[in-house]
Amino acid sequence: MGTVDLNALKTEILGLSESERAELAHDLMLSLDEPAEPDAADSWDKEILRRLGQVEAGTATLIDREEFRRRMRSRITAA
Repeated sequence: MGTVDLNALKTEILGLSESERAELAHDLMLSLDEPAEPDAADSWDKEILRRLGQVEAGTATLIDREEFRRRMRSRITAA
């Protein structure tokens, strides 16, 4: 795809609604991922339930959004 075609596509995409752009972004991100392992979804479900159980039991260590953002920025700049 040439630069002119890509720019036209970007312009058209930016004209979509926010929900349409979010759906497209999600689909594009999925297309970049490697094929999922067959048992990956089950493993993630188990991990999510385990962590939810920790939160509900009060044994999880929670952080606020600002601390999360600080940690993520630190990781990004370290990479």
